[in-house]
Amino acid sequence: MRQVLIKNGTIVTTSNEYVGDILIEDQKIAAIGRNLDVAADCIVDAAGKYVLPGGIDQHVHFSFQFKDACTRGFETSNAAVAGGTTTVIEFVNQAQGKGLIESIEDYRKERADGVAMADYGFHIVMTDPRPDVLDEIPALAGAGYPTMKMFMAYKGMFFHADDDTILKALLKAKGAGVTVMVHAENADAIDVLQKELIAAGRTDPYGHVLSRPSMVEAEATARAIHLARIADAPIYIVHVTCKEALEEITRAREAGQKVCGETCTHYLTLDADNLARPDFEGAKFVCSPALRSAGHHDALWRALKLGTINAVSSDHCGFDWAVQKHIGVNDFRDIPNGAPGLQNRLAILWTYGVEAGKITRQELVELFSAAPARNTGLDHCKGALNVGYDADIVLYDPAGESVITNDTMLHGVDYCSYEGMKQAGHVDKVFLRGQLVVDDGTYIGCRGQGRFVPRRPFGTMYR
Repeated sequence: MRQVLIKNGTIVTTSNEYVGDILIEDQKIAAIGRNLDVAADCIVDAAGKYVLPGGIDQHVHFSFQFKDACTRGFETSNAAVAGGTTTVIEFVNQAQGKGLIESIEDYRKERADGVAMADYGFHIVMTDPRPDVLDEIPALAGAGYPTMKMFMAYKGMFFHADDDTILKALLKAKGAGVTVMVHAENADAIDVLQKELIAAGRTDPYGHVLSRPSMVEAEATARAIHLARIADAPIYIVHVTCKEALEEITRAREAGQKVCGETCTHYLTLDADNLARPDFEGAKFVCSPALRSAGHHDALWRALKLGTINAVSSDHCGFDWAVQKHIGVNDFRDIPNGAPGLQNRLAILWTYGVEAGKITRQELVELFSAAPARNTGLDHCKGALNVGYDADIVLYDPAGESVITNDTMLHGVDYCSYEGMKQAGHVDKVFLRGQLVVDDGTYIGCRGQGRFVPRRPFGTMYR
Protein backbone atom coordinates (compact mmCIF):
# COMPACT_ATOMS: atom_id res chain seq x y z
CA MET A 1 0.00 0.00 0.00
CA ARG A 2 1.68 3.19 -1.23
CA GLN A 3 1.93 6.06 1.22
CA VAL A 4 2.50 9.74 0.44
CA LEU A 5 3.43 12.18 3.20
CA ILE A 6 2.92 15.91 2.64
CA LYS A 7 5.06 17.72 5.23
CA ASN A 8 5.47 21.22 6.59
CA GLY A 9 2.68 22.88 4.65
CA THR A 10 0.25 25.42 6.07
CA ILE A 11 -3.00 23.44 6.28
CA VAL A 12 -6.04 25.67 5.76
CA THR A 13 -9.52 24.69 6.97
CA THR A 14 -12.76 26.66 7.17
CA SER A 15 -11.90 27.73 10.72
CA ASN A 16 -8.12 27.93 11.12
CA GLU A 17 -4.71 27.22 9.64
CA TYR A 18 -1.56 25.62 11.02
CA VAL A 19 1.70 24.07 9.85
CA GLY A 20 1.33 20.30 9.73
CA ASP A 21 1.58 17.05 7.80
CA ILE A 22 -0.93 14.91 5.88
CA LEU A 23 -0.52 11.20 5.24
CA ILE A 24 -2.19 9.73 2.16
CA GLU A 25 -2.87 6.02 2.01
CA ASP A 26 -5.06 4.03 -0.39
CA GLN A 27 -6.51 7.20 -2.02
CA LYS A 28 -7.67 8.55 1.35
CA ILE A 29 -6.37 10.92 3.98
CA ALA A 30 -5.02 8.54 6.62
CA ALA A 31 -3.64 10.97 9.21
CA ILE A 32 -3.22 14.69 9.86
CA GLY A 33 -0.87 16.09 12.48
CA ARG A 34 2.36 17.80 13.29
CA ASN A 35 5.69 16.07 12.72
CA LEU A 36 4.16 12.78 11.59
CA ASP A 37 6.84 10.10 11.85
CA VAL A 38 6.04 7.80 8.93
CA ALA A 39 8.38 6.01 6.54
CA ALA A 40 6.26 6.93 3.53
CA ASP A 41 7.05 5.86 -0.02
CA CYS A 42 6.99 9.49 -1.13
CA ILE A 43 7.59 12.63 0.93
CA VAL A 44 6.51 16.00 -0.41
CA ASP A 45 7.94 19.09 1.25
CA ALA A 46 5.19 21.73 1.26
CA ALA A 47 7.05 24.35 3.28
CA GLY A 48 5.95 27.84 2.32
CA LYS A 49 2.85 26.58 0.56
CA TYR A 50 -0.81 26.48 1.57
CA VAL A 51 -2.47 23.07 1.71
CA LEU A 52 -6.11 23.26 0.61
CA PRO A 53 -8.85 20.71 -0.03
CA GLY A 54 -9.44 20.07 -3.72
CA GLY A 55 -12.03 22.40 -5.13
CA ILE A 56 -15.56 21.43 -6.11
CA ASP A 57 -17.02 23.34 -9.03
CA GLN A 58 -20.75 22.78 -8.68
CA HIS A 59 -21.64 24.56 -11.94
CA VAL A 60 -20.03 23.53 -15.23
CA HIS A 61 -21.32 22.98 -18.77
CA PHE A 62 -19.41 20.44 -20.85
CA SER A 63 -22.35 19.81 -23.17
CA PHE A 64 -24.39 23.00 -23.27
CA GLN A 65 -26.11 23.55 -26.60
CA PHE A 66 -27.14 27.00 -27.79
CA LYS A 67 -28.54 27.42 -31.29
CA ASP A 68 -26.15 25.34 -33.44
CA ALA A 69 -23.19 25.41 -31.06
CA CYS A 70 -22.04 23.04 -28.31
CA THR A 71 -19.40 23.59 -25.64
CA ARG A 72 -16.17 21.64 -25.23
CA GLY A 73 -16.60 18.31 -23.44
CA PHE A 74 -15.03 16.29 -20.63
CA GLU A 75 -11.87 15.92 -22.70
CA THR A 76 -11.04 19.42 -21.41
CA SER A 77 -11.71 18.64 -17.74
CA ASN A 78 -7.95 18.59 -17.09
CA ALA A 79 -8.32 22.38 -17.05
CA ALA A 80 -10.28 22.03 -13.81
CA VAL A 81 -7.56 19.94 -12.20
CA ALA A 82 -4.79 22.28 -13.35
CA GLY A 83 -6.64 25.05 -11.54
CA GLY A 84 -7.05 23.13 -8.28
CA THR A 85 -10.59 21.82 -8.86
CA THR A 86 -10.74 18.07 -8.39
CA THR A 87 -14.51 17.52 -8.70
CA VAL A 88 -16.96 19.01 -11.19
CA ILE A 89 -20.76 18.79 -11.33
CA GLU A 90 -22.10 18.85 -14.88
CA PHE A 91 -25.57 19.83 -16.06
CA VAL A 92 -27.30 17.26 -18.26
CA ASN A 93 -30.40 18.11 -20.27
CA GLN A 94 -33.13 15.53 -20.13
CA ALA A 95 -33.40 13.95 -23.58
CA GLN A 96 -36.81 14.18 -25.19
CA GLY A 97 -38.75 10.98 -24.65
CA LYS A 98 -36.37 9.73 -21.94
CA GLY A 99 -36.57 9.84 -18.18
CA LEU A 100 -34.40 11.93 -15.88
CA ILE A 101 -32.11 9.19 -14.57
CA GLU A 102 -31.94 7.50 -17.97
CA SER A 103 -30.83 10.78 -19.56
CA ILE A 104 -28.02 11.23 -17.04
CA GLU A 105 -26.78 7.67 -17.27
CA ASP A 106 -26.79 7.64 -21.06
CA TYR A 107 -24.85 10.90 -21.07
CA ARG A 108 -22.43 9.60 -18.47
CA LYS A 109 -21.61 6.47 -20.49
CA GLU A 110 -21.29 8.32 -23.78
CA ARG A 111 -19.36 11.42 -22.73
CA ALA A 112 -17.82 11.20 -19.26
CA ASP A 113 -16.85 7.66 -18.24
CA GLY A 114 -13.33 6.91 -19.39
CA VAL A 115 -12.83 10.52 -20.50
CA ALA A 116 -13.06 12.78 -17.44
CA MET A 117 -9.86 13.87 -15.75
CA ALA A 118 -11.55 15.26 -12.64
CA ASP A 119 -14.02 13.39 -10.46
CA TYR A 120 -17.57 14.17 -11.53
CA GLY A 121 -21.27 14.15 -10.80
CA PHE A 122 -24.41 15.45 -12.52
CA HIS A 123 -27.36 17.77 -12.11
CA ILE A 124 -30.37 17.04 -14.31
CA VAL A 125 -32.16 19.76 -16.29
CA MET A 126 -35.79 18.75 -16.75
CA THR A 127 -36.91 19.62 -20.31
CA ASP A 128 -39.93 17.35 -20.80
CA PRO A 129 -42.18 17.65 -17.72
CA ARG A 130 -44.58 14.81 -18.47
CA PRO A 131 -46.50 13.50 -15.44
CA ASP A 132 -44.35 10.37 -15.30
CA VAL A 133 -41.19 12.50 -15.42
CA LEU A 134 -42.40 14.66 -12.54
CA ASP A 135 -43.15 11.47 -10.60
CA GLU A 136 -39.53 10.39 -11.13
CA ILE A 137 -38.06 13.40 -9.31
CA PRO A 138 -37.92 11.77 -5.84
CA ALA A 139 -35.93 8.85 -7.28
CA LEU A 140 -33.07 11.20 -8.23
CA ALA A 141 -31.81 11.24 -4.64
CA GLY A 142 -31.41 7.48 -4.38
CA ALA A 143 -29.71 7.33 -7.78
CA GLY A 144 -26.99 9.75 -6.63
CA TYR A 145 -28.27 12.85 -8.46
CA PRO A 146 -30.04 14.91 -5.77
CA THR A 147 -30.19 18.23 -7.66
CA MET A 148 -32.31 19.43 -10.56
CA LYS A 149 -32.05 22.70 -12.46
CA MET A 150 -34.84 24.71 -14.05
CA PHE A 151 -34.28 27.54 -16.56
CA MET A 152 -36.65 30.46 -16.08
CA ALA A 153 -34.86 32.23 -18.96
CA TYR A 154 -34.59 31.40 -22.68
CA LYS A 155 -38.17 31.78 -23.84
CA GLY A 156 -39.01 29.43 -26.69
CA MET A 157 -36.07 27.10 -26.13
CA PHE A 158 -36.61 23.47 -25.22
CA PHE A 159 -35.17 23.79 -21.71
CA HIS A 160 -37.26 26.81 -20.63
CA ALA A 161 -39.49 26.06 -17.62
CA ASP A 162 -42.66 27.98 -16.81
CA ASP A 163 -44.04 28.64 -13.32
CA ASP A 164 -46.42 25.69 -13.57
CA THR A 165 -43.53 23.29 -14.14
CA ILE A 166 -41.33 24.81 -11.44
CA LEU A 167 -44.05 24.63 -8.80
CA LYS A 168 -44.86 21.01 -9.67
CA ALA A 169 -41.17 20.12 -9.48
CA LEU A 170 -40.80 21.82 -6.10
CA LEU A 171 -43.76 19.90 -4.73
CA LYS A 172 -42.29 16.60 -5.92
CA ALA A 173 -38.76 17.37 -4.70
CA LYS A 174 -39.54 18.50 -1.19
CA GLY A 175 -39.02 15.86 1.45
CA ALA A 176 -37.20 13.61 -1.02
CA GLY A 177 -33.70 14.98 -0.50
CA VAL A 178 -33.78 16.68 -3.91
CA THR A 179 -33.20 20.42 -4.23
CA VAL A 180 -34.43 22.44 -7.18
CA MET A 181 -31.97 24.98 -8.56
CA VAL A 182 -33.14 27.82 -10.81
CA HIS A 183 -31.59 30.10 -13.39
CA ALA A 184 -33.59 33.17 -12.44
CA GLU A 185 -34.34 35.59 -15.26
CA ASN A 186 -37.72 36.77 -16.53
CA ALA A 187 -37.89 35.23 -20.00
CA ASP A 188 -40.84 37.31 -21.18
CA ALA A 189 -39.25 40.61 -20.17
CA ILE A 190 -36.01 39.65 -21.94
CA ASP A 191 -37.93 38.70 -25.07
CA VAL A 192 -39.70 42.07 -25.18
CA LEU A 193 -36.48 44.03 -24.63
CA GLN A 194 -34.57 42.00 -27.20
CA LYS A 195 -37.18 42.64 -29.87
CA GLU A 196 -37.23 46.37 -29.13
CA LEU A 197 -33.45 46.59 -29.37
CA ILE A 198 -33.27 44.68 -32.65
CA ALA A 199 -36.06 46.82 -34.10
CA ALA A 200 -34.00 49.88 -33.16
CA GLY A 201 -30.97 48.44 -34.96
CA ARG A 202 -29.03 47.49 -31.83
CA THR A 203 -27.49 44.16 -32.88
CA ASP A 204 -24.02 44.34 -31.27
CA PRO A 205 -22.96 42.34 -28.18
CA TYR A 206 -23.75 45.19 -25.78
CA GLY A 207 -27.39 44.71 -26.72
CA HIS A 208 -27.19 41.59 -24.57
CA VAL A 209 -26.55 43.76 -21.50
CA LEU A 210 -29.35 46.16 -22.39
CA SER A 211 -31.82 43.31 -22.85
CA ARG A 212 -31.03 41.70 -19.50
CA PRO A 213 -31.00 44.45 -16.82
CA SER A 214 -30.63 43.44 -13.20
CA MET A 215 -34.37 43.73 -12.56
CA VAL A 216 -35.17 40.80 -14.87
CA GLU A 217 -33.00 38.71 -12.54
CA ALA A 218 -34.43 40.23 -9.38
CA GLU A 219 -38.03 39.68 -10.49
CA ALA A 220 -37.42 36.04 -11.39
CA THR A 221 -35.49 35.48 -8.16
CA ALA A 222 -38.43 36.82 -6.15
CA ARG A 223 -40.90 34.74 -8.15
CA ALA A 224 -38.87 31.55 -7.69
CA ILE A 225 -38.65 32.22 -3.96
CA HIS A 226 -42.41 32.73 -3.75
CA LEU A 227 -43.05 29.50 -5.66
CA ALA A 228 -40.79 27.69 -3.21
CA ARG A 229 -42.70 29.25 -0.34
CA ILE A 230 -46.00 28.06 -1.82
CA ALA A 231 -44.54 24.55 -2.07
CA ASP A 232 -42.83 24.82 1.33
CA ALA A 233 -39.66 23.57 -0.35
CA PRO A 234 -36.02 24.70 -0.36
CA ILE A 235 -34.64 26.41 -3.46
CA TYR A 236 -31.18 27.33 -4.70
CA ILE A 237 -30.54 30.32 -6.98
CA VAL A 238 -27.62 29.76 -9.33
CA HIS A 239 -25.18 32.44 -10.57
CA VAL A 240 -26.51 35.43 -8.63
CA THR A 241 -25.10 38.64 -10.14
CA CYS A 242 -26.71 41.75 -8.67
CA LYS A 243 -27.67 43.70 -5.58
CA GLU A 244 -31.38 43.51 -6.37
CA ALA A 245 -31.43 39.70 -6.46
CA LEU A 246 -29.39 39.59 -3.25
CA GLU A 247 -32.04 41.74 -1.58
CA GLU A 248 -34.73 39.20 -2.51
CA ILE A 249 -32.70 36.30 -1.13
CA THR A 250 -31.85 38.20 2.05
CA ARG A 251 -35.48 39.09 2.65
CA ALA A 252 -36.56 35.47 2.29
CA ARG A 253 -33.79 34.15 4.52
CA GLU A 254 -34.62 36.66 7.23
CA ALA A 255 -38.20 35.39 7.10
CA GLY A 256 -36.92 31.87 7.74
CA GLN A 257 -37.24 30.50 4.23
CA LYS A 258 -34.76 27.87 3.02
CA VAL A 259 -33.16 29.71 0.13
CA CYS A 260 -29.54 30.27 -0.79
CA GLY A 261 -27.45 30.75 -3.89
CA GLU A 262 -24.07 30.99 -5.55
CA THR A 263 -22.19 33.50 -7.61
CA CYS A 264 -19.36 33.04 -10.09
CA THR A 265 -15.84 34.35 -10.51
CA HIS A 266 -16.72 36.51 -13.52
CA TYR A 267 -19.52 38.28 -11.67
CA LEU A 268 -17.04 39.15 -8.90
CA THR A 269 -14.36 40.60 -11.17
CA LEU A 270 -15.62 41.48 -14.68
CA ASP A 271 -18.11 44.16 -15.66
CA ALA A 272 -20.54 44.98 -18.45
CA ASP A 273 -18.12 47.34 -20.19
CA ASN A 274 -16.38 44.27 -21.59
CA LEU A 275 -19.31 43.68 -23.93
CA ALA A 276 -18.68 47.08 -25.53
CA ARG A 277 -15.24 46.05 -26.79
CA PRO A 278 -14.80 46.77 -30.53
CA ASP A 279 -14.50 44.32 -33.42
CA PHE A 280 -16.97 41.88 -31.88
CA GLU A 281 -14.57 41.19 -28.98
CA GLY A 282 -17.50 41.90 -26.66
CA ALA A 283 -19.07 38.61 -27.73
CA LYS A 284 -16.50 36.79 -25.61
CA PHE A 285 -18.29 38.11 -22.53
CA VAL A 286 -21.86 37.28 -23.52
CA CYS A 287 -23.16 35.11 -20.68
CA SER A 288 -26.45 34.89 -18.83
CA PRO A 289 -27.31 36.56 -16.59
CA ALA A 290 -25.35 39.41 -18.14
CA LEU A 291 -22.29 40.95 -16.55
CA ARG A 292 -23.22 43.94 -14.38
CA SER A 293 -21.63 47.29 -13.67
CA ALA A 294 -18.65 47.16 -11.32
CA GLY A 295 -20.81 48.59 -8.52
CA HIS A 296 -22.33 45.17 -7.92
CA HIS A 297 -18.99 43.50 -7.11
CA ASP A 298 -18.69 44.65 -3.51
CA ALA A 299 -22.29 43.63 -2.77
CA LEU A 300 -21.53 40.10 -3.96
CA TRP A 301 -18.34 39.86 -1.91
CA ARG A 302 -20.27 41.04 1.19
CA ALA A 303 -23.02 38.51 0.52
CA LEU A 304 -20.43 35.72 0.41
CA LYS A 305 -19.11 36.74 3.82
CA LEU A 306 -22.65 36.88 5.24
CA GLY A 307 -23.69 33.52 3.76
CA THR A 308 -26.51 34.99 1.68
CA ILE A 309 -24.81 33.18 -1.17
CA ASN A 310 -22.52 30.37 -0.14
CA ALA A 311 -20.33 29.27 -3.05
CA VAL A 312 -18.33 30.56 -6.00
CA SER A 313 -18.59 28.51 -9.18
CA SER A 314 -17.10 28.99 -12.62
CA ASP A 315 -20.26 28.45 -14.71
CA HIS A 316 -17.71 27.25 -17.25
CA CYS A 317 -19.29 27.22 -20.69
CA GLY A 318 -16.61 26.88 -23.34
CA PHE A 319 -17.74 28.23 -26.70
CA ASP A 320 -14.97 29.44 -28.99
CA TRP A 321 -14.97 33.00 -30.27
CA ALA A 322 -13.63 32.63 -33.81
CA VAL A 323 -16.45 30.40 -35.02
CA GLN A 324 -19.18 29.72 -32.45
CA LYS A 325 -19.58 33.20 -30.97
CA HIS A 326 -19.62 34.61 -34.52
CA ILE A 327 -22.91 32.84 -35.15
CA GLY A 328 -24.38 36.01 -33.65
CA VAL A 329 -22.23 38.56 -35.46
CA ASN A 330 -25.35 40.19 -36.94
CA ASP A 331 -27.72 39.62 -34.00
CA PHE A 332 -26.65 39.50 -30.36
CA ARG A 333 -29.53 37.10 -29.63
CA ASP A 334 -27.70 34.42 -31.62
CA ILE A 335 -24.39 34.69 -29.73
CA PRO A 336 -23.93 31.48 -27.73
CA ASN A 337 -24.27 32.39 -24.04
CA GLY A 338 -21.41 31.43 -21.77
CA ALA A 339 -17.71 31.93 -21.13
CA PRO A 340 -14.77 29.74 -20.05
CA GLY A 341 -13.50 29.90 -16.47
CA LEU A 342 -12.85 26.33 -15.36
CA GLN A 343 -9.12 26.73 -14.74
CA ASN A 344 -9.21 30.18 -13.15
CA ARG A 345 -11.55 29.84 -10.17
CA LEU A 346 -8.98 29.33 -7.40
CA ALA A 347 -6.52 31.87 -8.74
CA ILE A 348 -9.25 34.51 -9.09
CA LEU A 349 -10.52 33.86 -5.56
CA TRP A 350 -7.00 33.99 -4.18
CA THR A 351 -5.90 37.12 -6.06
CA TYR A 352 -9.07 39.22 -5.99
CA GLY A 353 -10.52 37.78 -2.79
CA VAL A 354 -7.78 36.85 -0.33
CA GLU A 355 -4.99 39.13 -1.55
CA ALA A 356 -7.43 42.03 -1.94
CA GLY A 357 -8.74 41.60 1.60
CA LYS A 358 -12.28 40.68 0.50
CA ILE A 359 -12.20 37.21 2.11
CA THR A 360 -9.89 35.25 4.39
CA ARG A 361 -8.12 32.04 3.44
CA GLN A 362 -10.59 30.18 5.65
CA GLU A 363 -13.48 31.72 3.75
CA LEU A 364 -11.84 30.77 0.48
CA VAL A 365 -11.84 27.11 1.55
CA GLU A 366 -15.52 27.44 2.45
CA LEU A 367 -16.51 28.97 -0.88
CA PHE A 368 -14.19 26.89 -3.06
CA SER A 369 -14.57 23.47 -1.46
CA ALA A 370 -16.61 23.00 1.71
CA ALA A 371 -19.89 24.71 0.83
CA PRO A 372 -20.03 23.21 -2.68
CA ALA A 373 -19.57 19.79 -1.06
CA ARG A 374 -22.54 20.44 1.23
CA ASN A 375 -24.61 21.91 -1.59
CA THR A 376 -24.17 18.87 -3.78
CA GLY A 377 -24.21 16.02 -1.26
CA LEU A 378 -20.47 15.34 -1.26
CA ASP A 379 -19.66 16.45 2.27
CA HIS A 380 -19.16 12.86 3.44
CA CYS A 381 -16.09 12.36 1.24
CA LYS A 382 -14.90 15.63 -0.33
CA GLY A 383 -14.50 19.34 0.30
CA ALA A 384 -12.42 19.12 3.47
CA LEU A 385 -9.07 17.85 4.76
CA ASN A 386 -10.49 15.18 7.07
CA VAL A 387 -9.22 11.72 7.91
CA GLY A 388 -11.12 9.20 5.81
CA TYR A 389 -11.96 11.69 3.06
CA ASP A 390 -10.68 11.39 -0.49
CA ALA A 391 -7.13 12.67 -0.71
CA ASP A 392 -8.03 15.56 -3.02
CA ILE A 393 -5.36 18.08 -2.03
CA VAL A 394 -4.00 21.29 -3.54
CA LEU A 395 -0.68 22.91 -2.72
CA TYR A 396 -0.93 26.63 -3.52
CA ASP A 397 2.27 28.63 -3.75
CA PRO A 398 1.52 32.27 -2.83
CA ALA A 399 4.88 33.54 -4.05
CA GLY A 400 5.26 35.53 -7.21
CA GLU A 401 2.92 37.23 -9.62
CA SER A 402 2.00 36.45 -13.21
CA VAL A 403 -0.41 37.56 -15.90
CA ILE A 404 -3.31 35.32 -16.89
CA THR A 405 -3.16 34.27 -20.52
CA ASN A 406 -5.01 31.79 -22.68
CA ASP A 407 -1.65 30.33 -23.71
CA THR A 408 -1.55 28.41 -20.41
CA MET A 409 -5.21 27.33 -20.37
CA LEU A 410 -6.23 23.71 -21.04
CA HIS A 411 -9.93 24.42 -21.62
CA GLY A 412 -9.77 24.00 -25.41
CA VAL A 413 -11.28 27.41 -26.12
CA ASP A 414 -9.61 30.17 -28.13
CA TYR A 415 -9.82 32.83 -25.44
CA CYS A 416 -9.71 33.35 -21.68
CA SER A 417 -12.22 35.56 -19.90
CA TYR A 418 -9.49 36.90 -17.60
CA GLU A 419 -6.82 37.55 -20.24
CA GLY A 420 -4.25 40.08 -19.03
CA MET A 421 -5.40 40.16 -15.41
CA LYS A 422 -2.90 39.81 -12.57
CA GLN A 423 -2.58 36.51 -10.73
CA ALA A 424 -0.93 36.22 -7.32
CA GLY A 425 0.77 32.87 -6.73
CA HIS A 426 -0.16 29.67 -8.52
CA VAL A 427 -1.28 26.07 -8.11
CA ASP A 428 1.89 24.08 -7.47
CA LYS A 429 0.67 20.51 -6.94
CA VAL A 430 -2.67 18.72 -7.04
CA PHE A 431 -3.48 15.25 -5.75
CA LEU A 432 -6.64 13.53 -7.02
CA ARG A 433 -7.51 10.75 -4.59
CA GLY A 434 -3.84 10.60 -3.67
CA GLN A 435 -2.51 10.56 -7.22
CA LEU A 436 -0.24 13.44 -8.21
CA VAL A 437 -1.91 14.98 -11.26
CA VAL A 438 -0.35 18.46 -11.23
CA ASP A 439 3.35 18.93 -10.48
CA ASP A 440 5.13 22.27 -10.45
CA GLY A 441 2.04 23.82 -12.03
CA THR A 442 1.94 21.37 -14.94
CA TYR A 443 -0.86 18.87 -15.50
CA ILE A 444 0.62 15.34 -15.60
CA GLY A 445 -2.52 13.23 -15.22
CA CYS A 446 -4.25 11.24 -17.92
CA ARG A 447 -7.53 10.89 -19.73
CA GLY A 448 -10.12 8.86 -17.80
CA GLN A 449 -8.46 9.38 -14.41
CA GLY A 450 -11.60 10.98 -12.98
CA ARG A 451 -14.33 8.81 -11.53
CA PHE A 452 -18.06 9.20 -11.08
CA VAL A 453 -19.01 10.06 -7.50
CA PRO A 454 -22.63 9.38 -6.51
CA ARG A 455 -24.01 12.06 -4.23
CA ARG A 456 -26.27 11.59 -1.27
CA PRO A 457 -29.44 13.53 -0.44
CA PHE A 458 -28.38 16.68 1.34
CA GLY A 459 -29.84 18.76 4.08
CA THR A 460 -27.06 21.04 5.29
CA MET A 461 -27.04 23.60 2.46
CA TYR A 462 -29.05 26.13 4.40
CA ARG A 463 -27.31 26.02 7.76
